[in-house]
Amino acid sequence: MSDERRKRRRRQALLKDRMKRKLALLFSIIVLALIAVNVRLAYINKTNGEKFTKKVLAQQDTNSTLLPYRRGDILDRNGTILATSEKVYNLVLDARVLAENEEQFPDRGYVDATLQALVQCFEQLDAAELRAAYNENTGSSYVVLLRQLTKDEISAFQTLQEDEEAGAKIKGVWFEDSYIRRYPYNSLACHVLGYTVTGNQGQTGIEQEYSETLNGTNGRSYKYLNEDLEQSTNVRQPTDGHTVVSTIDATLQGIVEKYIDKFITDYTNKNVEGPAAKNIGVVMMNPQNGEILAMATDVDYDLNNPHDLVENGYLSQEQEDAMSEEELLDARNQMWRNFCISDGYEPGSTAKPMVVAAALELGEVSDSSTFLCDGGQTVVEGQPRIKCAKRAGHGIITLEGSLMFSCNDALMQIGAMLGYENYLKYQEIFNFGLKTNIDLPGEANNASTVFDSDTLGVTELATSSFGQGYNVTMVQLASAFSSVINGGYYYQPHVVKKILDADGGTVETKNATLVRQTVSEKTSALIRQYLYHTMYGQADSNGNNATGRNARVAGYSMGGKTGTAQKFPRSAGKYLVSFIGFAPADNPQVVCYVVVDEPNAADATSQASSSYAQEIFKNIMKEAMPYLNIYATEEIPADMQDEVDAENAAKEEAEGAQEGEDAEGGEEEELPEGTLIDPNTGETVVMPTEEDLADEEGGEIPDSIGSPILGNEDEQNEDETAVISGGGEEAAGE
Repeated sequence: MSDERRKRRRRQALLKDRMKRKLALLFSIIVLALIAVNVRLAYINKTNGEKFTKKVLAQQDTNSTLLPYRRGDILDRNGTILATSEKVYNLVLDARVLAENEEQFPDRGYVDATLQALVQCFEQLDAAELRAAYNENTGSSYVVLLRQLTKDEISAFQTLQEDEEAGAKIKGVWFEDSYIRRYPYNSLACHVLGYTVTGNQGQTGIEQEYSETLNGTNGRSYKYLNEDLEQSTNVRQPTDGHTVVSTIDATLQGIVEKYIDKFITDYTNKNVEGPAAKNIGVVMMNPQNGEILAMATDVDYDLNNPHDLVENGYLSQEQEDAMSEEELLDARNQMWRNFCISDGYEPGSTAKPMVVAAALELGEVSDSSTFLCDGGQTVVEGQPRIKCAKRAGHGIITLEGSLMFSCNDALMQIGAMLGYENYLKYQEIFNFGLKTNIDLPGEANNASTVFDSDTLGVTELATSSFGQGYNVTMVQLASAFSSVINGGYYYQPHVVKKILDADGGTVETKNATLVRQTVSEKTSALIRQYLYHTMYGQADSNGNNATGRNARVAGYSMGGKTGTAQKFPRSAGKYLVSFIGFAPADNPQVVCYVVVDEPNAADATSQASSSYAQEIFKNIMKEAMPYLNIYATEEIPADMQDEVDAENAAKEEAEGAQEGEDAEGGEEEELPEGTLIDPNTGETVVMPTEEDLADEEGGEIPDSIGSPILGNEDEQNEDETAVISGGGEEAAGE
């Protein structure tokens, strides 16, 4: 072996020895370090273990409770509560806590004492059933025993819990806050307000349209162990919903509903066996800004019990029993349906002011224009004559007379002067065939029922000029009419005035939305004059009478227009009659539109009379105008003096009788604080307090699409055109 190789081997052996020593040293260091760590951990555990244990436990949630928000109120324009949420309480048993306490201290009788106290304070609970519920749920911390209890109903148990001796044995019982939706006036404005179902979901009306605004955000309470191993609570407070202030006036709404009810009472089975009418609708609005003041139909329902068809008088028990679930759902949809916005119909002569206004605006006619009415028009050679309501003809009449006497012949001539293009232009200007976009769900889309350039022929132009052949809704017609009497301004109709936060601060103000100008102030002034004379004008030399005189209220300046529409099929002899009017005549502050669909009449001739609608209108306005501070400024017409004298005599007699009752019965009883007189029934209503404030469960979603009355054009026979009468006011002998 060479010296070089021996040297190399020695170097390698030395290197290995050094590595072994280093590894041995490193291992020793690691072992010593591990020993040191273990010693340190043992020390920490001994001195600070409890502290760290508490910190860990403090981060572990042991209980979490939902804190519900309060849904905002719905108020009328004057602050009257129409919908509110009352606070109620759910009785909850924490069976696990009760079981753990019983297991830890079996000699103390926690279970028996707790269950006995529950049965003692809540008569709804059965002892045996309660015991069974406990036994079946010993591992549960959330067993709801009773729901929607009032504060009075839980007070006895709370008192028992607070008792030093008895309360010490009651374990695992607490009350969960909840809310239930209440409507203090029951059915008042039901179609405008709507109602709620489970989860604060609004159904129909303002409740649906503004559901997100009315809803808030739930809070939550978290219970946990703190660093001292004591139970602490962390609370995220709920955010209550906003309050909606509607444009509805509860007093006006009550007046409207009162006189609809009176008509139903007076006319049900009066002339023939059957209801007072197929449909009745009333809309009151401020023509100066589009605010809906009242809206009602002949069908109402209790908002606190919106699903019960029998209790709401919509069906008899026998009828309900005979219906399938699908039929019952359809019946509820019909009961909830708002005729004023969801149903289309032919307007008849109430549409004439818009046609006359369009012709004035375009210069096709003037205040001095005259027309010869000979009882009708032959618009297409060889086709049947389209007749006026007055078959003998009105003779020569003025432009004003065309509205005063509701002359179809004159309107057909005016329609021809307008021509196809201008008629269609103003159809759109007045928003016919377009939604008004009122802030309520379920507005009908009747775009398919109006004419366009492809469907508007000479016959269609003639009949449309006096309000037949196309469909409108009540809110459409009222909005268009308001624009021709308010100076020419079309405002979007709306039912909400402002939004308030939970503290009463204004979040949003719903200002009037001006959509467009329809006509000039000059044209509007002429239309107001014509419609004033439609109610108060004298008979002309031909013996023609103003058709709206039955709607007059003695001493008041008013204007208005009648309407009679012959329904499809024309041969059936069915009519929809109406009246739309305003006050005061020179500066309109309120518009009232009444529709009576197929009034209870002995025959077609007597059904084709707007007097039914005029009667309702007159009754409403007689009571509404003094309330609205619209004053009587006119002399009483001679033909109304007897009516006024009879009313005054009846009033004096009633006041005398009341004075006698007061004298006999002593002083008038003073109403307790927090009570109001129901504007609908006259009954005393106790208003809810802030503490009383919940949510109806269940419910089907109502049908929101309006079905037009107008049938398909193919269904109309040629001969039917000949009997279209539109302005049936004169036909009824008015």
